[in-house]
Amino acid sequence: MEGAVAAQSAAQATEQAAAEPADDPAVHRFECRSCGYVYDPAEGVKKVGIDAGTPFLDLDPARFRCPVCRSRMGAFQDIGPRSKPSGFEENLNFGLGVNRLTPGQKNVLIFGAFALAFAFFLSLYSLR
Repeated sequence: MEGAVAAQSAAQATEQAAAEPADDPAVHRFECRSCGYVYDPAEGVKKVGIDAGTPFLDLDPARFRCPVCRSRMGAFQDIGPRSKPSGFEENLNFGLGVNRLTPGQKNVLIFGAFALAFAFFLSLYSLR
């Protein structure tokens, strides 16, 4: 019985450790509400000399401006980490599972379907 309790508490600790990086604001992306520019700390901003890996909250609020529209830091909104599904939290459980996909996964799904449809269209020429 004690082994089962210890295994369960170890599993819970592993789940909490896996959930913590997503809650870490150092990896969150921030979007400019004025122009839509997204600051990703994994990429930085080469244009203004901000190295990759620099969290948004570590930037100097007096000096940092949006590289596109020159808005101040107050115009930026936290949109979460890159791996977070896009959309409102209350809508993620609806649909056919597509609502839980990240933006990159949605792009692969959409453009993959276009490529498949184009391949089927071209295969019609072989029916002569």
